[in-house]
This record gives sequence, structure tokens and C-alpha cells, in this order.
Amino acid sequence: MHIHILGICGTFMAGVALLARAAGHSVSGCDAGVYPPMSTQLAEAGIALREGYDPGQIAEFRPDMIVVGNVMSRGRPIVEEMLNRDLPYTSGPAWLADYVLRERHVLAVAGTHGKTSTSSLLAWILEHAGLEPGFLIGGIPANFGVSARLGRAPFFVVEADEYDTAFFDKRSKFVHYRPRTLILNNLEFDHADIFPDLAAIQRQFHHLLRTVPGAGLVVANGQDGNLAEVLAMGCWTPVERFGTGDWEARAIAPDGSAFEVYHQGSPQGRAQWTQLGQHNVHNALAALAAARHAGVPVATALAALADFQGIKRRLEARGTVNGVTVYDDFAHHPTAIATTLAGLRARVGDQPIVAVLEPRSNTMKLGVFKDSLAPALALADAVVLYQAPDLGWDLGAVAAALGPRGQVCHSLDDTLTAIHARTQPGTQVLIMSNGGFGGIHERLLQTLRATDR
Repeated sequence: MHIHILGICGTFMAGVALLARAAGHSVSGCDAGVYPPMSTQLAEAGIALREGYDPGQIAEFRPDMIVVGNVMSRGRPIVEEMLNRDLPYTSGPAWLADYVLRERHVLAVAGTHGKTSTSSLLAWILEHAGLEPGFLIGGIPANFGVSARLGRAPFFVVEADEYDTAFFDKRSKFVHYRPRTLILNNLEFDHADIFPDLAAIQRQFHHLLRTVPGAGLVVANGQDGNLAEVLAMGCWTPVERFGTGDWEARAIAPDGSAFEVYHQGSPQGRAQWTQLGQHNVHNALAALAAARHAGVPVATALAALADFQGIKRRLEARGTVNGVTVYDDFAHHPTAIATTLAGLRARVGDQPIVAVLEPRSNTMKLGVFKDSLAPALALADAVVLYQAPDLGWDLGAVAAALGPRGQVCHSLDDTLTAIHARTQPGTQVLIMSNGGFGGIHERLLQTLRATDR
């Protein structure tokens, strides 16, 4: 079967493409604004890419099935061509459910924050235990080097996103997956472009809960009141809680790099790893609980933590030049920004942190979080904000709330200059965006190298 994927370079759709290729299908796809690391993965897998949505691609590839990403909408020429010709099509989540997840033990990770980190960690624990899981993750775990693989039955780990499925299916993606083990990390308002309020997101999470069998397990954040409300709507599956309740951690190192794990008050052992922050400690507890449900002893899972190498674009150190370290991070929600900064601050102590933010998500563009940004950036010594041309509101108020620490730039060149001006040996530069940010990370490292000559 030849599959052509519309919107192939999104993290989820790129994973679908890799799974389809591994299953023996020929695969091609198209997207706009193609950038690494997903484009690199696809090219290395031998998947043909086309820039843009020219309907001529249908005649070029003559696909047996078109898989439609949720970035696609009515009115795009290739979508109209597909519909007018009555060609077979489906969504990414539906294809995944029909061709990969059927008859697998699905371990799904849902929540506003931490899905990629927790999914990656859970997949690694299962791998370390010799179970060779399949997975589809919205990032690239360093332990695997790819965002998706078929693996060996029965286990499959999937990052379960609440965003909508496709223009013809407005349910959340995760309702397609029918997990046997479900992690609920946390729940906040997000995706303001498709959800009117928190209650609408909670309803989708409850739809997901309704699909988990009674013989399964729900692993839920015991400190999250919004999730408690979802569970109170009705739950037909045993629940284990982390953070408080069944699974707890007691800090050994203040930056989260070492902690003791307790299950129902009984000590399970010590975790020591390279990850930072209390949010990652919670991710680890959730993964330990889910892995235990898949049959992995806690001691084995704890040993796996020591070898966990993290995820690309999750506080990923891109390089150090002349004492200045540059990090790349995907944070684009105020809570994620604050927790990422807190983790870095706990690690580097009094060393200066320059936070660089490109507000790029659909919710950010709507200005929903504009009053929360300055408090989220409070732990940074300096903040450089990039005012992209398509941002629908002015970042000046955020900079004003930050006082002399804040600065707004209207071009990538000016942003690069502003960052460089605020660096000195020992500075930690944390660059946050859920896009490519014009390759500013490598450009900054090149500038620092040139200055160091």
C-alpha cells in the first residue's frame, strides 16, 4: 500500500510515517515549514517529502490511502482534490489505531505537560527490561534516536495528545487509542484555538477514561485538582496516584537528580539520573507505576532511570562556548516555562540565566497567557522576547512587567544581538520555542565561537 501523509512533519504525523514505513508500506508526504529534527528522520527513512500542498502530488504518488493531519483544513487545494475525487482517506490517530494498536497492550500518556518526557521514560524502562516496546512519541528520545518504532508485541507506548484529530473528526486524538494503562500527568487550560474553556478539555479527558478497561490501570497525578474532577465524573478502572498517595518521592538532591521512591509507604529504592526538576520526578513516578502494571519490577525500572538520556528539545544542551551554555527547550505554556526554569535554576545555582522565548503556539498567538508570562519567567536574570510578525498581540507589556530584565526584539538578528550582549562566562542561555526559531541556537553558538577567536 502506498500512503501519502498530509502534514507529515508534525511530531505525531512523522511518527505515523515511520511506523507505516516500518510496517512495509511505501510512504510519501507533504508539509509547509519543514525543519529538523522530524524532516531529518523522514529523509533518513527514505520517505519522499514535498514542500507545500500542491494537489499535483496526488497524481504524482497515486496513493492507496491518504492520511490527513490535523493541520489540514477545508479549502486547501490538496484537500479539495482528495474530496472531489472521492479518494480513500483517514486521520493519523485512526490509522494508528487500525493498523498498529489493535491487539497491543497500549500504555498511553496524557496531560497538559510532560507527555513527551514521560512517554520516552516509560518506553526506555520497558526497553531496559528487555520488552522491546513499540512507541510513538512527540519528540526524539536520545536513548532511541527516533520518535516511533513498531517494536515487538505486546507493548506499545503512545503520547496521547488532547488536540483534535482532523478537520472531519473533532474529537481529541487520544480517544482512538483505547489504552490498557493510562497515565494522567496533569491538566490545565490550553489549546484555546479549539477548546473554549477547561471544562471542555475535561470532557475529552473523561471520554478517554471511558475507554480504559476495568482490568487496566489509571495512573493519575494525586496533586492535580482538575484531574480529580475528571475522575469524579466516573471511573471504572483501578487508580493509582503519584505525588501523593500510592507513589511518592523524597528528595535527596534539591535539583531532582536523586530521590527515594516509596510505594504505599514502603521504600522501593533510590533513583539517580541526569534529569532536572520536581516535574521530572513526578514524570518518573508515573512511569514507574505504569511500567509496574506492564510487569516490570520497580528495582528494574529504577535502574533504567540512571541510563535515561532525555529527549531532544527538552532542556537539551546544544553546546558550550567560552563558558556560555546554550539550551533548547520546547516549553510554550507558562507552567512549562516556569518548571523548566526552576529545574535549571536548581542545577546552576547563582549562575546567570538568560531566558529567550518565542511565543508561537496557537494559544500563545491568541494572547490567552499574556498575563502569566512575566511571572513564569521570574527565575531568569534576563529575558529576551521575540515578537514574531504573526503574533497577534504586543509583548511590550510582558517586558514592562519584567522591568530592566525584559527586552522585546522584532527580528531574529536583533534577538541574536540582544542575547549575545547579555552573555558572559558562566551564563546559561535557555531558548524556548515549539518551532525551529530560525535556527537561532546554532547561530548563537557560531557567534560565540567567532567572538572567542
